[in-house]
Amino acid sequence: MATDVTLPTARGRKIDLSPSSHRLGEFAIKLVLGLAALISVATTVGIVASLLFPAIEFFAEVSPWEFFTGTNWAPLFEPSFFGVLPLIVATFSVTFWALLVAIPAGVGTAIFLSEFASRRTRNVLKPVLEILAGIPTVVYGYFALTAVTPLLRQLGVEVEIFNVLAGGLVMGVMLIPTVASLSEDAMSAVPQALRDGAYGLGADRLQVATRVVVPAALSGIIASFVLAISRAVGETMIVLIAVGQLPQMTLDPRATVETLTAFIGATGNGDVPTGSTEYKTIFAVGLTLFVMTFVMNVISIRLVRRFREVYD
Repeated sequence: MATDVTLPTARGRKIDLSPSSHRLGEFAIKLVLGLAALISVATTVGIVASLLFPAIEFFAEVSPWEFFTGTNWAPLFEPSFFGVLPLIVATFSVTFWALLVAIPAGVGTAIFLSEFASRRTRNVLKPVLEILAGIPTVVYGYFALTAVTPLLRQLGVEVEIFNVLAGGLVMGVMLIPTVASLSEDAMSAVPQALRDGAYGLGADRLQVATRVVVPAALSGIIASFVLAISRAVGETMIVLIAVGQLPQMTLDPRATVETLTAFIGATGNGDVPTGSTEYKTIFAVGLTLFVMTFVMNVISIRLVRRFREVYD
């Protein structure tokens, strides 16, 4: 049987350690945490439901085969075409160029901050990265349109006014803090004993960083990559402003294309009649984007579990 326990304090007061004294507090904490989890789950279910039911109505009118394999996308014109493949290709094309910038720069920054930078340098660079992450994406979009595209033309790259290359490069700059911050946290969590052992075997600092720390922190680094991919796939303002709204099936980074998010952003603010097939395309495209992001997160979880290193 539980008994009441009290302890004296320096001022003569007694601390009640009986189960009844903290049971109410624990119950309140559990209740708050449970409500937070319930709100998260309910929000996710609500989002899925808001996309699913209009999308089901859309696929009752348009063949899923035509939607996912068609190469012509013109739902707002007559005759209408509902092949979403050009939007998917454009989305991954922009994501590819963004990752081409974000992954090397982000991982390199993380290695420098974790293994080479002094405490003073780290205290300066980390806030700069946070500022870079806090810039509104609409600013990145106009920067890509008004600064990067003219620069590419000056360098001899014949890009359209709206193009994949400028939007992808600027999006990559936006993703550098995401990759760098998460990768640096993963590298900092690697035990110092691994570094000391490598130094004891005669390795220099670069070898320790690239052959010991990075492999040991690989699960966290991969997680940062997948988060960056998800962020790039779901980005709206940069692609809407800098990449364009011309759905065409091409991998040429100099061309104007339209991504999934650009279509949703542009059509959602238009004059499409509510309840029409054209209106329901917004939800069909949104559901497609949700499924793509969900699949990438599942793959991320499996990769993280596979490459996770556990240390005592």
